[in-house]
Order: sequence, then C-alpha cells, then structure tokens
Amino acid sequence: MSRTTRLKPNELVHEWPDGPASDAIGEVARTFAGNLRRAIGSRSIRNAAESCGVNHATLIGILDGRAWPDMETIAKLERGLDAALWPGHVTRT
Repeated sequence: MSRTTRLKPNELVHEWPDGPASDAIGEVARTFAGNLRRAIGSRSIRNAAESCGVNHATLIGILDGRAWPDMETIAKLERGLDAALWPGHVTRT
C-alpha cells in the first residue's frame, strides 16, 4: 500500500511563517516553527541542532516549512532547547 502524499507545512500557509493559516493543521505547523525559532534565539542553527541531537538540515527544513517533524524530533528539540514547542490544541475554524 502506498503512502498518501500530503502537503508540506509551507504549502498550507500562504505567507509562511508570518501569515496565519486557513488550515488548522497548517496553523499548528506554523506556530510550532515560530516557537522553535524563538527557542533557538541567537544561537546558530548548527549549535541548536547539535544540542538537540538532530541534524541541522532537519532543523532548517522544519523552520522553512519543508518538513513535518516526527514525535522523536519534537521530543529531542523540546528537551535540547528546554522549551515547550508544541502549540497545544488548535480549535477548528
């Protein structure tokens, strides 16, 4: 059975990452990326990725909205950056 193709986060948000999404799932991804960017702060992407135990390309992909982070990656990012990144429940619009 083949896997269903899904849109990338930046394809769900017209003005990634600044504009709000018309899609609730896109809004979760956009908010997550914003939380991640704030948690990284002034650190370099490579430094932040290293402290989280993830590849810097993975981090760039999430920030650019080209990749969906999996649960392991989310856990590593939250632990490595000592920050809650997941935006929580987003109501349907």
